[in-house]
Amino acid sequence: MLKTILLIYIIAISVISVIVCCYDKFAAKHITKHRTRESSLLLFSALGGSVAMLITMFIIRHKTKHAKFMIGIPVIILIQAAAVFFVLQML
Repeated sequence: MLKTILLIYIIAISVISVIVCCYDKFAAKHITKHRTRESSLLLFSALGGSVAMLITMFIIRHKTKHAKFMIGIPVIILIQAAAVFFVLQML
């Protein structure tokens, strides 16, 4: 049951992360007043959408020249992977 809830959460936050990243790319080209804050993009990554965010960034070529994202998101992924590993060891 807990695994199912966690899986649904990860899928939902990943979809949200992809949508937010794609919207920010669109806004960067068309609606300069309505951009997504970089801190919000990183927050969605930290909340569990890091893998989806990183893949999306590479596919749509968004924020790939920003060290904050190219270093920060992989670090978030490593921290999340370590957290999952330790939690699974405790079960």
